[in-house]
Amino acid sequence: MEGPLITIIVPIYNVAVYIDRCVDSLLHQDYRNLEIILVDDGSTDGGSLVCDKWGKRDPRVKVIHQANGGLSAARNAALDIMTGDYVTMLDGDDFVSTAFVSTLLNIINTTGASIAAAQWTLFTDGTEPHIDTTPGKLTTFTSAQAINDVFYQHTLTNSACCKLFKSSLFHDVRFPVGMLYEDLAVIYDLLRQAPAVVHTSQSLYYYRQRTFSITDGIYNPKRTHVLDITEQLEQRMAAEAPQHLAAVRSRRLSACFNIMLLHGASDDVTARCWAGIKALRWQCLVNPHVRAKNKIGILLSLLGKQAVLLFKK
Repeated sequence: MEGPLITIIVPIYNVAVYIDRCVDSLLHQDYRNLEIILVDDGSTDGGSLVCDKWGKRDPRVKVIHQANGGLSAARNAALDIMTGDYVTMLDGDDFVSTAFVSTLLNIINTTGASIAAAQWTLFTDGTEPHIDTTPGKLTTFTSAQAINDVFYQHTLTNSACCKLFKSSLFHDVRFPVGMLYEDLAVIYDLLRQAPAVVHTSQSLYYYRQRTFSITDGIYNPKRTHVLDITEQLEQRMAAEAPQHLAAVRSRRLSACFNIMLLHGASDDVTARCWAGIKALRWQCLVNPHVRAKNKIGILLSLLGKQAVLLFKK
């Protein structure tokens, strides 16, 4: 029996040299009932032709070409046309284990969860990741536990990659166009619909770290979007879900530390981060769920702003 259709969404923008490795890993999944949607987001490096090549090679591959709109716009375009019962997402320069889909689907089938999540292995471009086939340990979260776990930055990440979702969770959810940290902006709305979320400690996703990628340790003004998103989440939790307010404040504190250290200069961005740190530090310091990294930052902050900035050096 064939089993449910799994949609895999892959935004493509100027990653032509990596597309073959990515798509090949998807077509060699040991679970075969797949709908693979490659979204060419206005690539200028020949990636459009590579996508079309794969679309002609295998009927499971669908290709969308659109003007460059960013990661969110690409994902949203695919969400609008997907037909799968479940959906997962992949970055075009990454690849996955041959058992990625089957493992996550089996977890959902055996536990009744709406979301299954795996670990990822980070590797530097130009190297090969360590492939670990050791069976993973399963951890089950209720919706409320999963939300707190993500915002406290413990086991689950906010990333849409490395997860398999029931497609219905995205019925009224789309990624914010033009923003970085788009996953953080939508994860609450996905998790609150999921009665159960299951995580496996098995690494099934191979995340390529490229120099000058948007996620590396270089500041650009769009990175302040994380401040906007965490502030909006704090306001939202205060109004509708106060049980998650402490966790979101911990995540907002992380954002303030991160952007302040990346930015460094003494201007409105640093002032905004410093104000957030001072407003949140005492309640986070006494919260036993706040991660140790944040508490170290809090203790440094008690010595003054310069002590935090010197920590980067």
